[in-house]
Amino acid sequence: MKRRSLIFGAAAALTLAACGSSNDESSSGGATKVNFGYIGDYNGTSLLAVANDQKLWEKHGLEVSTKVFTNGPLQVTALNAGDLDFGYIGPGAVWLPASGKAKIVSLNSLGNADRVIAQAGITDLAQLKGKKVGVPEGTSGDMILTLALAQAGLTNDDIQRVPMEAATIVTAFGAGQIDAAGIWYPLLNTIKAKKPDLVELAKDADFADTVSFPTAFVSSNDAAQDTDKTTKVLKVLREAMDYRKANSDATVKLVAAMLKQDEAAVKADAGNSEMLDSKTLDSYTADGTIDKWLKGMGDYFVGAKKLTENPDPKSYYLGDLFTKAAS
Repeated sequence: MKRRSLIFGAAAALTLAACGSSNDESSSGGATKVNFGYIGDYNGTSLLAVANDQKLWEKHGLEVSTKVFTNGPLQVTALNAGDLDFGYIGPGAVWLPASGKAKIVSLNSLGNADRVIAQAGITDLAQLKGKKVGVPEGTSGDMILTLALAQAGLTNDDIQRVPMEAATIVTAFGAGQIDAAGIWYPLLNTIKAKKPDLVELAKDADFADTVSFPTAFVSSNDAAQDTDKTTKVLKVLREAMDYRKANSDATVKLVAAMLKQDEAAVKADAGNSEMLDSKTLDSYTADGTIDKWLKGMGDYFVGAKKLTENPDPKSYYLGDLFTKAAS
């Protein structure tokens, strides 16, 4: 649930690497232009990789430019700056649309990629008291750390909390500069290469009974007002979801090619999450399951002081629009 004018710093290197199929010019064919952000892992990339390969953008009259970010909060900052129309967030950033800074247009997967890790010799969450712990603020790494501390009867005040970017955590942990961290796969694989004896103290699945960890696609509030554009994007996402569900091995190959990564590593990354298809999301939207997920996350975010109140998910999840895009 993981990518700034708030604590993120708007200038915090948007790490924009253009990987899309268009430039900033309008399409001469009259296609609707869309700027789309993503994170360079399986969750954040798979639907875009499928859409590119299957030419779904063109099919639905869209001309897309994609840009890669390191986390969700950076994308929400870019949405509000007008640099993006749509983006991808992990569960830890869901508090941003809940606070009115974006709209969730679609869910994507249920994650289990987040971990609290510690240096060798630290074997229990209670041992984090007084330790230096790295955390990427407002991300799923932040979320899993806060949940894990609470489980151990601790709070963020009991540790030396060190806000840092996810990539910095990889370096700092590998160099022994921090004792522990809230982080996620596949970045954790990079850390393990340097610190194979690290200890995993907590994971998303440990809290499945009380909190879900959905990943999601978001739009700016302005873009959400353009229901024609948003519906076209949702049609692409729905078709890509169903292709991904039916063609998991092919999707791994597409993601590996797009990210220039090893296929085995991408496949392992994909195994950390449950991929959702359009019919499942339609069902979960209709029966209130998604509202329940989001309300549960809202309770967490209120307790973590990310939100002052837990809003009605219908105020920021455009579930009706997602479902109508099936027609």
